[in-house]
Formats: sequence, C-alpha cells, structure tokens
Amino acid sequence: MVRLIISLILLGLLTACTTSVLAPTSQVVEKAIALELEKTQQQFNQQLDLNFQGFEIHRLLITQEQPLTIQNLPTYRVRGVYNLTFKLPKRRLTQPQKPFEVYLQLQREGKTWRLLLPENGGKNTQSVWRSYLIQ
Repeated sequence: MVRLIISLILLGLLTACTTSVLAPTSQVVEKAIALELEKTQQQFNQQLDLNFQGFEIHRLLITQEQPLTIQNLPTYRVRGVYNLTFKLPKRRLTQPQKPFEVYLQLQREGKTWRLLLPENGGKNTQSVWRSYLIQ
C-alpha cells in the first residue's frame, strides 16, 4: 500500500514537471498575442480610419493552460487577460483587462513555438489551423 502511494506521488510529480517544462512562457504568450494583433491591426486602420502607430501589451496574466494535441504535436490552449495600449499620433487608447485565448504549438525539435489560428470552415468540416512562427 505504501509503495502504491509513493508511486502515485512520484508519477504526479513527474507529470507536473514534464508539463511545466513544455508549457509556453509568458514571453511566448505575449509574442503570440502581438502577432495576432499585428494581423488584425491593418483591418482596424482601414475600418476605423485611425493611424495606429503600434501597441503595447502590459500586465499579462495567464489564468489557464490546457494541454492538448493538434496534428500530433503538443499544443496548449492558453487563456488569460492583459492590458492593451494602442499608440495614436496624439494620444494613447488603453483597453484594460482584455481577455485572450491563444493556441500555441511546440514544434518537433522542441525549440520553437507556433501560433495556431482556426480557419473558418463549415460545421461538418474538420478543424483547419493556420500556423505562424513566433519569433
């Protein structure tokens, strides 16, 4: 009985250590959010007729990291909140406590992360993901 309990504790610790080593860092998550924002910033510029001159991400707080597998590679669905400040020519526009959800995939060699964005498809189709290297 004692061996069983010790084995379960060791297995739990090993699993926790493995997950934390592979999990994306706050810096990777921030870069992923910035990449996603850059992709949509051009749309904002056109739709709102504003001259955005960049943005800043502050106070990133990760509230959930859910490990899963997409295309046979380890992936994390990461959720949380951050403060976003858009830089405009004469002022700054701040959005506090902006929620986020990103899908981050660790590549086979274990050195690089990719941002996965779901592609719009029909209800009966399999999920298709676009992948972007996070630098």
